[in-house]
Amino acid sequence: MMPVVAEHRGGWPEGRTDMTTTTTRAAVLRRSPVEGPYATSRPLSIETVELAPPGDGEVLVRIKAAGLCHSDLSVIDGVRPRPTPMVLGHEAAGIVETVGAGVDDLAPGDHVVMVFVPSCGHCSPCAEGRPALCEPGNARNGEGTLLSGERRLSCEGEPVHHHLGVSAFAERSVLSRRSLIKIDPELPLEIAALFGCAVLTGVGAVVNTGRVKAGETVAVVGLGGVGLSAILGAVAAGASRIIAVDLQADKLDMAKTLGATDIFNAGEAGVADAVRAATGGGVDHAFEMAGSARALELAFAITRRGGATVTAGLTPPTATMALSPLKLVAEERTLKGSYVGSCIPSRDIPRYIALYRGGRLPVDRLLTSRGTLDDINEGFDALAAGRTVRHVVLL
Repeated sequence: MMPVVAEHRGGWPEGRTDMTTTTTRAAVLRRSPVEGPYATSRPLSIETVELAPPGDGEVLVRIKAAGLCHSDLSVIDGVRPRPTPMVLGHEAAGIVETVGAGVDDLAPGDHVVMVFVPSCGHCSPCAEGRPALCEPGNARNGEGTLLSGERRLSCEGEPVHHHLGVSAFAERSVLSRRSLIKIDPELPLEIAALFGCAVLTGVGAVVNTGRVKAGETVAVVGLGGVGLSAILGAVAAGASRIIAVDLQADKLDMAKTLGATDIFNAGEAGVADAVRAATGGGVDHAFEMAGSARALELAFAITRRGGATVTAGLTPPTATMALSPLKLVAEERTLKGSYVGSCIPSRDIPRYIALYRGGRLPVDRLLTSRGTLDDINEGFDALAAGRTVRHVVLL
């Protein structure tokens, strides 16, 4: 059965009211955990699933580009359990096809970036200007539904869960309006997709959570898409010295080309002492982006007295770290978490796009490979092995 949704840019003909369930190809995770190599174990099966029309406050989007992220991988390997079956994918950009009732600020043909935490706008965190901590949004994400609590995906009558309100590894998706940011249609969608997670999280951690000032020193531990975005954010913020730390030589070399002033291999003995010696006692701000307790301990160890350590890496729920409370007091140290870069997406995504278009945030250099929905499992093998920074599925 072929999708009944119109393929032209405008989506549903204007005034049409007989929208019914359609079908779409999607990458479905039916079990977790699944071990690699994923080209062999095939955790994601490409299936035809049913997609119900958007409800009140929802939007049907034609997905054009979706990035592979370690947050997706952590669902596949069971580090962050989610309900299955589920259509994965949360970093994406696309084109609006039709809008549900109550959506009057988006129209067919608009280009949008997806945000993986929908914000209700009225809970306490939202009222405080902290939409990343939206209570209903995070609760619905854990349940695998849209912000409304509904599921618009199914397969042969069985409900299929949404991943972080996005489910971008599909030709089309229905999302809450509050998961979407309208963007300039001149921006290539394969680049625009990166702003929804890697850039929002990495740059946001530096400029929003860390509030790095011009002339301060920065270290970034873990150089995946988010960590390298943090390097770009530190450059844009005017940091005087930017220390890049990772286990892989090619990631360190890439960080150097993006603006890191010093590189250190995290696997070498005495690396913390070496960084402290090179920086006169440690950096003003250290950012952990690897999702590892050991990486966070290293980031804390290379932060100077009076400095701040920020973690944006999602460790396994059972992970713990060793920490001396005395250091927090006697050295006036700060240890802080950052989720979605402490961003206000409607404000920050346009700002970061403007920086990119002005040549001050070369996000396009993070896009290291492209593929199709059919080779998505092979793409996750490359991500898990560290052979790619951002692999984007083009749809």
